[in-house]
Amino acid sequence: MTHPPSRTPISRRQTIVATTIGNALEFFDFTVYGFLALVIGKLFFPTFNSYGQLLLTVASFGVGFVMRPLGGIVIGAYADRAGRKKAMTLTIFLMALGCALIALAPTYAQIGVAAPLLIVLARLIQGFSAGGEVGASTTLLVEHATPKNRGYMASWQFASQGLGILLGAVVVGGLSTALTPQAMESWGWRVPFFLGMLIAPVGMYIRRHLEESLEIRPEPANAAPRRSSLSEVCGEHGKTVLAAILSIVGGTAAAYVVTFYMPTYAIRELGMPPPVALFGAALTGLLSFGLAPFVGRWSDRVGRKPLIVWSRIALVLLIYPGFLWLNMSPTPAVLFTVVGVLSLTLVVQTVPGITMLPEMFPKHVRASGMSLVYSVGVALFGGFSPFISTWLLNATGNKLAPAWYLLAMTTVSLLGLLWLKDFTGKDIDAAGAHQPA
Repeated sequence: MTHPPSRTPISRRQTIVATTIGNALEFFDFTVYGFLALVIGKLFFPTFNSYGQLLLTVASFGVGFVMRPLGGIVIGAYADRAGRKKAMTLTIFLMALGCALIALAPTYAQIGVAAPLLIVLARLIQGFSAGGEVGASTTLLVEHATPKNRGYMASWQFASQGLGILLGAVVVGGLSTALTPQAMESWGWRVPFFLGMLIAPVGMYIRRHLEESLEIRPEPANAAPRRSSLSEVCGEHGKTVLAAILSIVGGTAAAYVVTFYMPTYAIRELGMPPPVALFGAALTGLLSFGLAPFVGRWSDRVGRKPLIVWSRIALVLLIYPGFLWLNMSPTPAVLFTVVGVLSLTLVVQTVPGITMLPEMFPKHVRASGMSLVYSVGVALFGGFSPFISTWLLNATGNKLAPAWYLLAMTTVSLLGLLWLKDFTGKDIDAAGAHQPA
């Protein structure tokens, strides 16, 4: 295999900046919906009681994740065939389109049942886009790295997610503070989605000068038809795919409950004002953005698996006491402490985890493999975590039900690590590095 030219520090910095800003805008668009769940429920599902509105809204939040595997497969294959840059540009426009549909959507009072259907369509488009974005952008970061700094480079993928979440929480929290509930329901909730529509021109500008990491060669005229990326990933690396999906179950479930469900939980179950609850989500985003690069360098020194294992053990030990304390003393200080501690464990396990995923696959199917694993794991156990938590809480009447769900998911996810190889410090493009299972 012919290796691409070595990347300079300036090239790496440009890649980090361009990828981080673009990915942060993507996650702002995709996740701000979760912070507006209560308002959107009233406007688009008014024929149900408050519980039904919330359940349907978090379900439509989860619907966005249904399309993630398809987006991961289609856009991941496109990234492996046409290049990482083109795939990342495509995801930018799709996310902006989904944002525009939500920003301009008439409410149920205006067009009836067509309103929630329009919201679902928008979430499907956004989910398709997000499914391809993570795989393409993480692969690009990893391929611009050296064996000694892959964890640091890949950490900016998670840092950018944190930045997007931080921006979303701050914008929604600021609107909730500045506007009356009537103004928020009338027009204020649309503002974040109009802001999200800016992603297209901004994303195009910052990604135009990215350096492509995939060497694209024209196929010889008499070459045999190339096997599809999906069939090769599943056929030759099937065991790795299954183990990798299992390994990210706990982290994704915890991330989406702590980040996106916790504000709704704090408002609806604990009676906290929306700005306070959203500040908790902003704290999660701030910690993710600020700490991810340091955790990435840490994983480059000590390895990926040790950090994942010990941080998940810490999460298992802290989940139930954290929820118990929060319910016994539902104050802002306790909320911020619990969210902060749980977020810290999430950063320590997610950064090395997201670095391991593209390391598992050879270069010509790396974006496809990464996209498939991440999007399926997040779709099944991440995006629907708020829905499952809401249903469990109502079905059992136990306010600690979300903690039991996270406890089970985190424990199960430790099993997947047993079958994954740790490539820390190794050349992932060396001959024989990825022998088919």
